[in-house]
Amino acid sequence: MKGGKTEAHSRLAIVPLLKEFLQRYPDITLEIDVTDQISDVSAGHVDVAIRFGHLPDSGLHARRLGDTGRVVLASPEYLAKAGVPQTPADLKHHNCLDFNFRRLEPGWPFRENGQDFILTVSGNIIANNGETLVELALQGMGITRVGSFHVQQALATGQLVPLLEEYNPQDREAIHAVFIGGKNVPARIRVFVDYLVEKMLKENQ
Repeated sequence: MKGGKTEAHSRLAIVPLLKEFLQRYPDITLEIDVTDQISDVSAGHVDVAIRFGHLPDSGLHARRLGDTGRVVLASPEYLAKAGVPQTPADLKHHNCLDFNFRRLEPGWPFRENGQDFILTVSGNIIANNGETLVELALQGMGITRVGSFHVQQALATGQLVPLLEEYNPQDREAIHAVFIGGKNVPARIRVFVDYLVEKMLKENQ
């Protein structure tokens, strides 16, 4: 298993599923390689890769595992101190914690009155991964926008509070398992992909 959006997704969404898989199939040995680098599945470097977003045309097979959205959020501590933004424009008065890598859009996307737009945000900390931004938000350092899979537990427990949901453009990325298919696909690959589809699509419903 290799590739994908972030190491965080593997740790949070994939690794917790592996114990039950190995209980079902005790004769299978899993070798896990978690990285943000894209692996060459067609060359046989890995059996199954987890990929986010649009898939380029290739001879590989892909099974959809679900999708993930993004959410703007902050801790109750920060909001008690800095106030709760009511519209995206209010973010100019807040410390926004953002990624430091280049995106297609130089800001955070929102939808207001049926129109999509990108809002430039600023803050005193930028980071290269979502887990760091979540930890900073938990510490009350500011408002951030990260993938939903990062914060399911923190939202459920109230450690973090979703913001501006009525302005969420609902931009989502599909998640796929990518592998070499065909009638001769090894049983270990087939049952592993089937298991991921079973578990992850159920969680996305």
